[in-house]
Amino acid sequence: MNTRTLEEISSKIRGLIANTPAADLDRNLRALLSSAFAKLDLVTREEFDVQREVLLNAREQIAQLQARLAELERRQQPH
Repeated sequence: MNTRTLEEISSKIRGLIANTPAADLDRNLRALLSSAFAKLDLVTREEFDVQREVLLNAREQIAQLQARLAELERRQQPH
């Protein structure tokens, strides 16, 4: 089967389903899931990735500051 034939079959199946109660069920289910996810206060993948990067940068800065502090404390100790 070529791609065009598969596309035609797929289009006909979508057309048949669009005129059945299955289409209403699909729309209602999507609306229900969207509403449930909205109530969960989820973040997008993009927001998660941005916060992950911020956290990694903060951890790196903390490690650098800890190393500097340790060096300053070492210099302050009597020899």
